[in-house]
Amino acid sequence: MSFFNFIRNWPVRRQISNKDLKALDITALSERSYELAPRTRTAERVVRSVCPYCAVGCGQLVFVEKGRITHIEGDADSPISQGCLCPKGSATYELVTGSYRRDRVLYRKPYGTDWKTIPLEEAMERVAARVRATRDACWDDSEDGQKVRRTMAIAHLGGATLDNEENYLIKKLFTALGMVQIENQARI
Repeated sequence: MSFFNFIRNWPVRRQISNKDLKALDITALSERSYELAPRTRTAERVVRSVCPYCAVGCGQLVFVEKGRITHIEGDADSPISQGCLCPKGSATYELVTGSYRRDRVLYRKPYGTDWKTIPLEEAMERVAARVRATRDACWDDSEDGQKVRRTMAIAHLGGATLDNEENYLIKKLFTALGMVQIENQARI
C-alpha cells in the first residue's frame, strides 16, 4: 500500500473529513462491516419451543434451514422469559448440534481400554440386568422389625438436561424399584 493510500484510508483522516470525531457513525464501518448479516436471515422457518433445561419453561425461537437448526435464541413474546435465556438455555444450540455429542452407544468392558459400539437394545438389556442383579443382591425387606422394602445400593442423580416430566417419571420408576436416593439437578 502506498503512503497516499494509507493517508486516504487512515481512520483519523476519515473521522475528520466525515465530521465524525467520535467514530460512531460511518467512520467505524469497514468493508467487513458491510458483509455482515444476521445468521437468522437465511432461516426458512422459525419454530417456537421451550428450553429443556429446567422447570421455568423459557421460550425459545428455533431457526431452521434445510431441515437443520441454525440458531436458537430467546423468544421475546414469551411471558415467562421475555426473550431472556440463562447460560444453559443460551447453549441449547450446542446441545442439539455439538460435534462432541454422541449419537451411538459406546461400551468398554471392565478393565478394558477400548470402546466399542453396541446396539441400543443391547445396552438397555445390560443396564436392566445390572440394576435387577444389584437390587436383588442388596434388597432390605425390613430393618429393626420395620418393613422398609428398599435397596441402598443404587442411587440416581439426574442431569440438568432432563425436564420436570422426565424427572417425575424417573422418580416414579426408581421408587417402584425400591430406590430411596433419587435426586435431580433440574433447578440448578
